[in-house]
Amino acid sequence: MTDTGRDEATDAAVPTRASRGRRLRLVVAGVLTVALVLLVGIAVGRLSSPNPVTPGTESVEAGFSRDMQVHHEQAVQMAMIVRERTDDPAVRSLAYDIALTQSQQAGQMFAWLELWSLPQAPSEPTMTWMSRPTLDGAYGDHEHEATTAGGTGGTATPVATHEPGGRMPGLATDDQLAALQAASGVEAERLFLTLMIAHHRGGVEMADAILARSDVRQVRVFATGMVQSQESEITAMQEMLAERE
Repeated sequence: MTDTGRDEATDAAVPTRASRGRRLRLVVAGVLTVALVLLVGIAVGRLSSPNPVTPGTESVEAGFSRDMQVHHEQAVQMAMIVRERTDDPAVRSLAYDIALTQSQQAGQMFAWLELWSLPQAPSEPTMTWMSRPTLDGAYGDHEHEATTAGGTGGTATPVATHEPGGRMPGLATDDQLAALQAASGVEAERLFLTLMIAHHRGGVEMADAILARSDVRQVRVFATGMVQSQESEITAMQEMLAERE
């Protein structure tokens, strides 16, 4: 009887292990299939695109991609800090959305550099791309028509310039990050909203700057969407901040 019980237990365990193995293989196969579809889509898109453009390592597109990744990474950092420092559902939800969106966008810009066969690390000081001329040959102190995805048009926007190596627009300082980390409750919420409004405004400035300088469609579509979403979030955060004053 004892031997039979062991045999039955063993027999019952075998299908369980086999089922787990099949599920694991299915998951792996699914991941590989998705990856293959993405790679094929990218390849087809590049091959079918009329006059495909591959920016160089010192292009405005490459500079924007590198610097905006850094800018986005700080937004994610601040969002994750405030989620630990408050129990307010609205702030935690906003922080989660910002962290998720900006992580995805940073990954998208990382992928651009990989597709362009360009290094992730810059070969020149940060923000150098914003010191370069705009599409109309000017260097700033004028206005350009922004910000449709495929070209120009819309509201006239001042063209921003920047000193190479200078601090990125809207970037929080180490002291400000430390203050956010040390705060809690409503104090943390106010500080987060204040810092993130400034951070978003800096991001919009950088997005407008690339729109004035690049005619690469995928970059223009990205920057246009970024301006629209971050301006909407700025309005929402201003209202949330007013409620906490």
